[in-house]
Amino acid sequence: MTRLRIAAVLVFVVLSCGLAWLVALPLWLGDGLAEPSTGYLLPVMMLTPAVAALAVTFAMKVPRPGARLRFLGLWPLRPARRVVWLMVIGWLVPPVLVALGILVAAALGFVDLDLAFSGFAAEIAKALPAGSPMPPVELVVISQIAMIPAAALFNSLLAFGEELGWRGWLVPALRPLGTWPALLLSGAIWGLWHSPLILLGYNFGRTDITGVLLMIGGCVAWGVLLGWLRLRSASVWPAVLAHGSLNAAAGLILLVAATQPDLALAGPLGIAGWIVAAATIAVLVLTGQFREQPELAGGPGRLLSAPRAGGPPPAP
Repeated sequence: MTRLRIAAVLVFVVLSCGLAWLVALPLWLGDGLAEPSTGYLLPVMMLTPAVAALAVTFAMKVPRPGARLRFLGLWPLRPARRVVWLMVIGWLVPPVLVALGILVAAALGFVDLDLAFSGFAAEIAKALPAGSPMPPVELVVISQIAMIPAAALFNSLLAFGEELGWRGWLVPALRPLGTWPALLLSGAIWGLWHSPLILLGYNFGRTDITGVLLMIGGCVAWGVLLGWLRLRSASVWPAVLAHGSLNAAAGLILLVAATQPDLALAGPLGIAGWIVAAATIAVLVLTGQFREQPELAGGPGRLLSAPRAGGPPPAP
């Protein structure tokens, strides 16, 4: 699209957030995150952006028929080599960034590292039935880390529902505003969408507006990176893998923390994660990685630069 379809964007945002609140309603009427149904409702909530995207696509015809698969980044996967490499990056790099965030958190005093894993061993002991033999904690930690790539692929199945909405539909829908407004605004909406869970204490343990603001900050930081994968590849699949990989690696800090850390400071969506994401974004900017973007819908290979009023059309 070369112009912003404000009505479609508003309907998408209201529908995705409204459905998220509807899915989370049993938690608010019950015991919050302690409700037995939480494990089932969270994956359902992750589907709500996809439902909103499909509703706007087919009911409001945004985008138009014939351009939908390309607009949503589902198909075709062109340029193929770039898409494949960015899928690999999305799969393997987020755990590295999460690990760097842990080092930043330790350097800033946000978390005390325990490389003997005694804190994690104590948590394992609490979870085991009384009298059960304790496995070597080092073996458990190694197995947890080794499972991250496989867990990332599994988590990507769940993350697809979100990514079809946020990076699949919303980012290209906002793209006429320009690259940075589209990335920042879509990230902020993504963070706000989490409100039904954040206000119950999810992620940060804060049940007020500060938790929502922290989530918005974390989603803006990571949303720029996921959005870069989307714009650089013209495909939603690298962002899907990156989202799944981030979710799979999010608990790394719990393996090495001496005590329960404040995730608002030390977590991947907290201050330490913001710093690492900002440094990564700076590297991408300085190396020109935001300049050339394949066309999201239409002729492959064109630069995606929305024409401004009175300005020239997109470069061929």
